[in-house]
Amino acid sequence: MADHTTDLLVVGAGASGASVAYEAVRRGLSVALLEAGDIGGGTSSRSTKLLHGGVRYLELAFKTFNPAQLKLVKEALIERSHWLKQAPFLARRLTLALPTDNVWGQAYYRIGLGIYDALAGHQGIGSSHLLSRRQLRQALPKLKPCQGAVAYNDGQFDDARLNLLLALTAQRAGVVLRTRCKVMAIERNSVGRVAAAISETINGQQERWNARVIVNAAGPGADTLRHMADPTAPARMLTSRGSHIVLKQNLCQQGLGLLVPSTVDGRVLFMLPFFGRTLVGTTDEVCELGTANVPSSEEEAYLLNYVHQWFPSVTKPEVTSRWAGGRPLLRPSRAGIDKNRIVRDHEVETLPCGLVSVMGGKWTTCRPMAIDTLAAVERQRGRPLPPAKALSLWGSGATVATTYRLLKEQVAQLKALLPDTFSRSAQIAHLQSNYGLQALPLIEAAAPADREPLSDVIPLCEAEVSYAIRAEQARSSTDVLARRCRLAMVDLTEAQRLEPVIEKHLAQSGLATTFASPIDHQLNP
Repeated sequence: MADHTTDLLVVGAGASGASVAYEAVRRGLSVALLEAGDIGGGTSSRSTKLLHGGVRYLELAFKTFNPAQLKLVKEALIERSHWLKQAPFLARRLTLALPTDNVWGQAYYRIGLGIYDALAGHQGIGSSHLLSRRQLRQALPKLKPCQGAVAYNDGQFDDARLNLLLALTAQRAGVVLRTRCKVMAIERNSVGRVAAAISETINGQQERWNARVIVNAAGPGADTLRHMADPTAPARMLTSRGSHIVLKQNLCQQGLGLLVPSTVDGRVLFMLPFFGRTLVGTTDEVCELGTANVPSSEEEAYLLNYVHQWFPSVTKPEVTSRWAGGRPLLRPSRAGIDKNRIVRDHEVETLPCGLVSVMGGKWTTCRPMAIDTLAAVERQRGRPLPPAKALSLWGSGATVATTYRLLKEQVAQLKALLPDTFSRSAQIAHLQSNYGLQALPLIEAAAPADREPLSDVIPLCEAEVSYAIRAEQARSSTDVLARRCRLAMVDLTEAQRLEPVIEKHLAQSGLATTFASPIDHQLNP
């Protein structure tokens, strides 16, 4: 069995684990990052794709006089601004409309969203404003008649790509990254402190990872690792399934998203522009961990019901993809509490044996979650960590201004290299939104035949498939078509059509048999 020694071992390469590894390597620690599946293969690639403070959490903060909810909203709004600046090719500002039936409703939402704007302070991304009945009809022509709406701004992003680039940036800075590498056991030293973990690959190869500190960033599965370290540790995690569907019909043709302000179960619902289609979500069903990523037919019917209510002229909405993800909620301290009132805040726990677990939280706040986790690591080490060094996200420039300038210059360079097809502009946009400043090197290194777009839905090319396998840890068709590219999450049938192309490249790399995982098994019941 191979032995490794490192300052910090992070288990789980979702948003929180990748962020911990990224922030730790910035501070000079030697780090190993282990992931049982694919990078971001669980909850972190199955979100509603919003960087937001949470309008619903703001409303709950005032209705329940809950300062913790208010603190979470303010923190998330700051982080929303951070990601829009640090990853401008992966994240963008999105305007959403909150429709109303009367002037009193408009006044209520206008005041609430004004507070939302104010909480963002100088990190704001535009002020909320009223939309007249006519303006709303122009932006969302198939929407049912409404008095008007209040429009506000949040962020929309590619969750899987941001997760991936955090992990790859950390790896390029020195982090040892392993995927398909499951932790099977945790070992303690002579005084009962956690000292090492035993991992096993899909091929049965085991390795020992000796570490000064072990961080549990396993998301909804955090209790499993906690019980490995301490079988007496009480369960802390509660899993809530959030299901989404994608409609072929583009209900948001002008780029304006819709927030349905209330549903029968007290949640809000989003209908958002998504690769020329409409993303509808999400549900909130407490479930067993094993069913967290499997959307139910009842949840799909629930979502379609609200599509019919708000877009009654769309009589036959066509679902082209569906997925679900498990929210890692902290178990309430008392029985009977409404799950909708659980604060989506995070907690960093240190067990008596020394295992550090980062639990709960939400995608938008993964950076403060990582920083709080490193504060616990610092306490375990007994000495301060060095100051963080600058580390640009892979695909970004040294500064925000540099990134914007180089992305603009890259457009003409890509245009000269890509085939002159009707989808060339869309292909350039796709390459830049996936790879940022690495789009040009990727295409420059490819043979002309490998630059041809493979699909009209998302114009990925074979050069990207090869790159995903060679440089982005992709090991299955699902990795490539659902996470390195989002095709399977937009149009499952189209992704399945391209699966033989992916399998060909995997076979050429010697990976097809070992890591085979049909796409439909990953995204559908």
